[in-house]
Amino acid sequence: MSEIRVAVRRLLDSEEAAAHRSFPPVVACSGGPDSLALAAATAYFARRRGVPVHGVVVDHGMQEGSAEVAARAAEQLVDLGFSQVDTVRVQPGGAGGAEAAARRARYAALRRYRPEGSLVLLGHTLDDQAETVLLGLGRGSGARSIAGMRPLDAPWARPFLGVSRGTTEAACSELGLVPWRDPHNSDSRFTRVRLRSEVLPLMEEVLQGGVASALSRTAAQLREDADALDSVAEEARERVRGAEGLDARALSGHPPAVRRRVLRNWLSERGVPELSDSHLRAADALVGDWRGQGGHALPGGYELIRARGTLLVECRGRGIDQRSSDG
Repeated sequence: MSEIRVAVRRLLDSEEAAAHRSFPPVVACSGGPDSLALAAATAYFARRRGVPVHGVVVDHGMQEGSAEVAARAAEQLVDLGFSQVDTVRVQPGGAGGAEAAARRARYAALRRYRPEGSLVLLGHTLDDQAETVLLGLGRGSGARSIAGMRPLDAPWARPFLGVSRGTTEAACSELGLVPWRDPHNSDSRFTRVRLRSEVLPLMEEVLQGGVASALSRTAAQLREDADALDSVAEEARERVRGAEGLDARALSGHPPAVRRRVLRNWLSERGVPELSDSHLRAADALVGDWRGQGGHALPGGYELIRARGTLLVECRGRGIDQRSSDG
């Protein structure tokens, strides 16, 4: 019990969380062991500080009996002393599969129900972080993906990224809480489930233990490195931005990792959606490998061109010049 309580207190009392200390804190609870243990630790923190605590239970409606599961989770939050508990029914939809749709619907609901300025605490654990790092590594989606989840990415807060799933299970047992066992968590059709049940156990066996912790440490180190590079890239962008676009000649003097960060942020500001690594590398070729080549097509009907040493974003095939303006 002490480990989960310390984890919640350490995050909520951290200097990083100082700007987001509006109360009540909000706990997202599915009724599973991780979120129930989080709810119990947060309720303990709130009692010690004399502040209320707010719970939100999201019912995705994707399984038979989901309403009953949500009701039972809400009951347990009330028993733990939560001052307010909201149960929200959502209708997941859109592209990307069932898991992605449920996640979008859940996060949208949590945003709606959180009091302004409050943090939303999520029950992601050390094991979830390890799975996230492996997913990012397998997809080749770059350092940011392998860096995993942040402990605090307002309004989202994840106190348990250093706490194992076994610890949350033990806490629920000690407190007499009855967690719900999501059948999706044992469904091998889901990639994350296979990582959890097959890949990570094999890695633990081959590498003689400590793999989840090692992956989590790697994620933390990569986040620090990525944050430092982002800071350098922001300074570089301020130096190379002009009235119409980016000064490609000035940008070419920076390392590729910095250039691509400058390009990603600048293109996103221009409204270019869904930038992949291949798009960024092709865009960077107009800077670091300039040979007089033509423009590069980007998602959303945009094109990146280089004209007279300046990078410009234009709309293709609409008869409207939408060149970037940094003024």
